[in-house]
Amino acid sequence: MSIRNPVYRETAAIAVGEVLCVGLMLGVYALAGQLDRAAVLGGVLGGVLAICNFFFMAVGASLAADRAEQQNVKGGTALVRMSFLLRYLVLFLILFAAAKSGRFQVLALVLPLVFVRPILMLGEFFRKSREKKS
Repeated sequence: MSIRNPVYRETAAIAVGEVLCVGLMLGVYALAGQLDRAAVLGGVLGGVLAICNFFFMAVGASLAADRAEQQNVKGGTALVRMSFLLRYLVLFLILFAAAKSGRFQVLALVLPLVFVRPILMLGEFFRKSREKKS
């Protein structure tokens, strides 16, 4: 089973949503008079990290599904757990280093990671409304 195409499609949808949400976030920062280099860098790095985290999660899940199809359920479960731990460890280390460097605004760095769930929910909402029309 080849899942790569849906993984890329979903990641592209997340990337577009992240760009829009980070742009909206930076617009709010500008309206509040808080837009500076640290906020922009934080938003960009946070958005890139959110997209990469989603991509690696989707790849890990598709590999685990492939293993489950091959009757290796324990291997798939172990792969998902290892992927989760590794992704969050790397994410934590990068966020910690970026926050300690002082070059990134912390709130602008972390907020893009929260945007993924609403983007996914909106994507499902529009997907269901398209299915009803068909």
